[in-house]
Amino acid sequence: MGVTFNADEVFEMAEQIERNGAKFYRAAAEKFPAIRQVLLDLASMEDEHEKTFADMRARLSGREEDPKVFDPGGEVQMYLRVIADGEVFNVKAEATEQLKGQETAVGILEIAIGMEKESIAFYAGLKECVPPRAGRDKVEAIVREEFSHIAILNEKLSALK
Repeated sequence: MGVTFNADEVFEMAEQIERNGAKFYRAAAEKFPAIRQVLLDLASMEDEHEKTFADMRARLSGREEDPKVFDPGGEVQMYLRVIADGEVFNVKAEATEQLKGQETAVGILEIAIGMEKESIAFYAGLKECVPPRAGRDKVEAIVREEFSHIAILNEKLSALK
């Protein structure tokens, strides 16, 4: 079945997603004073998620770095490959490229909600690759936090409409 990912590579992708999100929120905060603080707060949360994934990655044992995830149908690996290839969203793309300069505060919040949804989808796949002893509960906690980000963004969006 083609390429497989080990836990180290998956955590590296997760770290990049969080860096991209934080960078996007900070760039958007500079352009939209009306929603600046909520965007900066979200950027700080993304920074914390990146640290969590980096810590999980640093604690991997040699055995957990092996690409031996139980995935008999190859579905999780296929999904992660699609992610890595940028077909769902490009984890290596510059997050601020989405800021073209013509957005409204409403548009920025809608983009941010989409990014959070994409992160949740990725982390759902990630969770399947992380054994409980390697921090599956931490991935689940981050998924819950990403859902809370959507709630925060939706609340701000509703206030602006």
